[in-house]
Amino acid sequence: EVQLVESGGGLVQAGGSLRLSCAASGFTFDDYGIGWFRQAPGKEREFVSAISWSGGSTYDADSVKGRFTISRDNAENTVYLQMNSLKPEDTAVYYCAAYPLWYTGNYYDRNSVDAWGRGTLVIVSS
Repeated sequence: EVQLVESGGGLVQAGGSLRLSCAASGFTFDDYGIGWFRQAPGKEREFVSAISWSGGSTYDADSVKGRFTISRDNAENTVYLQMNSLKPEDTAVYYCAAYPLWYTGNYYDRNSVDAWGRGTLVIVSS
């Protein structure tokens, strides 16, 4: 059974940092691209960042470029999202997502995702 478990969310002041983790199990982690999406109250779930199954490519939404960094540790079956210079508009539930096996398509499209975690809440106060 595919499981994605997020952690690391919390309350932080604007300008601060958080690191989210996504621990994966139930599948061959090295063969799957992993991404992060977020959903703010009353808004649609939106793409944040993704890393390819090989780790050779990363993708970021324009709103987080230069502030967020995604990385993966295949030995630990974990993907990280380092979030710096946080803004109140970053407040949302952040979801970890697994793409299909050896995926080379559009990482930005939430309809491409095969499996979701339950999410972790990030609140950025002004």
